[in-house]
Amino acid sequence: MSHTRTTKRIPPLENGDRLTRAEFDRRYQAMPDVKKAELINGVVFMGSPVSLDFHGEQHWKLIMWLGVFEASTPGIVGGDNITLRLDSKNEPQPDATLMVRPEYGGQVKKSGNNVTGGPELVAEISGTTTALDLNDKLEVYALYGVNEYIVWRTHDEELDWFVLRGGEYVRLEPDPSDGLLKSAVFPGLWLDSAALVSLNIAAVLAALSRGTSSPEHATFVRQLAARRRT
Repeated sequence: MSHTRTTKRIPPLENGDRLTRAEFDRRYQAMPDVKKAELINGVVFMGSPVSLDFHGEQHWKLIMWLGVFEASTPGIVGGDNITLRLDSKNEPQPDATLMVRPEYGGQVKKSGNNVTGGPELVAEISGTTTALDLNDKLEVYALYGVNEYIVWRTHDEELDWFVLRGGEYVRLEPDPSDGLLKSAVFPGLWLDSAALVSLNIAAVLAALSRGTSSPEHATFVRQLAARRRT
């Protein structure tokens, strides 16, 4: 007598599913055609198709800004849409991430191909996801010690840069001397936010060049080198 073994089909991810991280991972891995899905407070959020005008171009320019800073700062690393394993109910996939490498004293850990813990900085291009980005995600990132959180609200043509202080986010204020936003976690990471929102990448990179040429950036690079573990 022959027996046929029935293999259970793995259910697809659906927006609004309430899942454990293990089940979320199982379903996500079984859907290679899905490019972005996140688990926030145990709820599945799946990205909608993105447009050039309200996401793609902004994402590209944000990555350019962070990438140039990374190239000038040995000991840090950036990521585009990497998955962060935070706890059993939270596995976000931010649009951009900037981290101090673990061997240079950074706060994330790596286990195989996985990144666990909250990075020093995350950024979201917020076209259709503003309610999520400024509420549930903001709370989760604060809980897990993400020091700085950037939300670029593309439909509003506004950019919010939050800094974690006392366990809560407050908005970073421009430097009164030149109007630039200046990271406290990454000295020299300077931003002309008006230029970025208007997609003037030349002006953005000019302001960044001033930051990476500053004495505080030079000090930061020396500090990173001194912290490196061999």
